[in-house]
Amino acid sequence: MKTILIFIATILMQFAWSQKIITGKVVNEKDMPLSGVNVYIEGTYDGNITDEKGEFVFTTEVTGKQILKVTLLGYETLTKEITIENYSFQSYRILQSVNTIEAVVISAGTIKAGDNSKISTLKPMDIVTTAGAVGDIVGALETMPGVNAVGESGRLFVRGGEAGETQTFVDGIRVAQPYGASPGNVPTRGRFSPFLFKGITFSTGGYSAEFGDALSSVLLLNTIDEPTQNQTDISIMSVGAGLGKTKKWTNNSLTINTSYINLQPYYNLAPQNLDWNKAPQTLAGEAVFRQKFKKGLLKVYTAYDFSEMNVNQKDINFSEKIQFGLTNKNLYSNASFKGNITDGLQVQTGLSFGFGTNQIGINFDKINNVERALHYKFKLRQTITGRIKWLAGTEFFHTNFDEKYTALNSNGIAYGYQNNSFAYFTELEVFLSTKLAFNAGLRSSNATVVGQRTWEPRASIAYKMAAKSQLSLAYGNFNQLPNSDYLKFASTPLEFEKTNHYILNYLYNDKGKMFRAEAYYKDYDQLIKYNTSLPQYNSNFSNSGTGYAKGIDLFWRDSKTVKNLDYWITYSFIDSKRDYRNYETQATPTFVANHNFSLVTKYFIEKWKSQLGTSYTFNSGRPYDNPNEVTFMNGKTKCYNNLSLSWAYLLSQQKILFFSITNVIGSTNVFGYQYANVPDSNGIYQRQPITQAADRFFFVGFFWTISDSKKENQLNQL
Repeated sequence: MKTILIFIATILMQFAWSQKIITGKVVNEKDMPLSGVNVYIEGTYDGNITDEKGEFVFTTEVTGKQILKVTLLGYETLTKEITIENYSFQSYRILQSVNTIEAVVISAGTIKAGDNSKISTLKPMDIVTTAGAVGDIVGALETMPGVNAVGESGRLFVRGGEAGETQTFVDGIRVAQPYGASPGNVPTRGRFSPFLFKGITFSTGGYSAEFGDALSSVLLLNTIDEPTQNQTDISIMSVGAGLGKTKKWTNNSLTINTSYINLQPYYNLAPQNLDWNKAPQTLAGEAVFRQKFKKGLLKVYTAYDFSEMNVNQKDINFSEKIQFGLTNKNLYSNASFKGNITDGLQVQTGLSFGFGTNQIGINFDKINNVERALHYKFKLRQTITGRIKWLAGTEFFHTNFDEKYTALNSNGIAYGYQNNSFAYFTELEVFLSTKLAFNAGLRSSNATVVGQRTWEPRASIAYKMAAKSQLSLAYGNFNQLPNSDYLKFASTPLEFEKTNHYILNYLYNDKGKMFRAEAYYKDYDQLIKYNTSLPQYNSNFSNSGTGYAKGIDLFWRDSKTVKNLDYWITYSFIDSKRDYRNYETQATPTFVANHNFSLVTKYFIEKWKSQLGTSYTFNSGRPYDNPNEVTFMNGKTKCYNNLSLSWAYLLSQQKILFFSITNVIGSTNVFGYQYANVPDSNGIYQRQPITQAADRFFFVGFFWTISDSKKENQLNQL
């Protein structure tokens, strides 16, 4: 018996000696103890949680070098290599995760919609439910601060920049021709339907080094990663019809949208201010194919549209109207892949091709042009720690533009240009704490058409002042190639146009309430000047132009105070002057209004099963040059006013009737004046106003969704 007891005691002692006690303490950034922290040895069940003093203790039988992990929800995981035999009491400090909702976000110059953004100024449905936007992404963005509503264009004009100073990207890949074609002084629309996009990032300045060749702004459109179900969408509208279909399989899916728009029946009922021989007609389609892989997602996006129109336009210099005909064909396709090489290393790559043709007839003269554009991008993003992220990449752009002008009884004149651009970019994002973060980047590019290299530093910093408010600062240097109107005629190489952005942003965000205030300054250099009334083959071009833009943008949104009411208010003040194009001296450009105001409301009436929307936009008068006066650009148009209404009525869960009226009060908005080239017999230059195509626009649509759940509808797409 004694022998047995000795044997058992020996076994117990050996078992005890084979175990090692692991003990320590876990604290936060301020050295305060943290309770409930999980501490364990990776690959084993050996571990424990900390007590109220932040201390832990457990035993383990493993030996040698092991990985100790310290985890707590809302904090970054700490990984520490230890040697069991040499281990002694240690204190571990873990940092609060910067992915929490409380963490600071760099918001200077950036407006986001969707993508689960912490600072979403817009929601995805806002793009298509804003009264007056009529489903156009640009139309909705015109209610945002910093954007001038230029009614005769329909394009984005941001903080004193022309429309060509904004670049559009789909899934990170650039779009060469983002707008539809239209005659002069007739507004166009963006080419892309908002139905396929999950989120939008609209940067009014100070944007990432990843994006370039844009002096003022970038618009990033991200397609939906994964549809939730099989679905069919049918649209019958006063201007045409549309059909959408989504088919979902286990690891892939396909979404197709098609539409046919013919404005002739509508124009027969609603009088127009233009004399149409053939009203605009458009046949368009787009598709997204998605394929999931174990560690990544491939998306292939394709869009095509064909449009034609013919109109008689009055010209102050001619007694008879000028006949203008236009046929446009456009194809855009991109393929993008995003996936993980390792847990902390992500790769993103993509390729796009754009092909656009215009056949233009001006009385008996013809202009035919073709643009081919290619973009390839490769980017790596490394998560070094939870607080340090780094990206680097390269991209290639190719553009081939050919145009031929043929006058009556002539052989024609051909001109154009080709360009290859290479760009490299890198950026570092660092969170010093949940209250302080900064971003620093550098972009470099060269282009064969100008034969020079750029160096473009970018930097931003954000500090969280309180639980609901923060300050951000941003600086960026930006370069852009002159647009095709200049490059196609230039006989000698031009240089990049340049600008610097300086931005100060204040953000208050509190569960349904948001306030943004942003002050900015932009200085322009090397802008294009020429010595003729319009850019043409015999113009003398130079990069001697300069300019500036400065102002303040205010934004307030509230969806919390009044039940079922969501509204936002924006105000922008801008002071901008340029000496460019054929300007006689530095002056405010014709597209800039000093004061811009918008009020957008959306109210859902449960009893009526209806959503009512209103949108009011006011712009102060815009400058124009009156040759009858001595001072250059001394004229000023009257103020712009536009009140629009919309009503979405839920006929049933999946059927909606939608009404929309733009410019309800029928304001006669004037965007400028065209003056005669020569004075009359009294020495006076006669003029005619540039006005809107119609006093009002009425829209009626029926939208029917057929889905697996039988609950989905298109209310968020109206």
